[in-house]
Amino acid sequence: MAVLVDPPMWPRHGTVWGHLVSDSSLTELHEFAARAGLPPRSFDLDHYDVPVGRYRDLVALGAHEVDAHELVRRLRASGLRVPTHARGTHHEPVGNRSAGDPRG
Repeated sequence: MAVLVDPPMWPRHGTVWGHLVSDSSLTELHEFAARAGLPPRSFDLDHYDVPVGRYRDLVALGAHEVDAHELVRRLRASGLRVPTHARGTHHEPVGNRSAGDPRG
């Protein structure tokens, strides 16, 4: 059970973004994000978008650094990944999913 962060490499809105995920539960992810002071609006169905300026802070708080491929692999393996076709154009809150939820 770990919180993972990938290196910021996605340019948007004047900065570069990475992703923060849990490989076990959304509860773990949301608790970590709250401790890190990430705003709830940065949550995107199965991950938090994190700006480059927060990357080192998240690692210092205990997030494990992984590359983007490893992050996606572990998110999929956890059952928490929300597939592209299920995302649509409107993001609905997903609540407190845990690994193995059939909606993942």
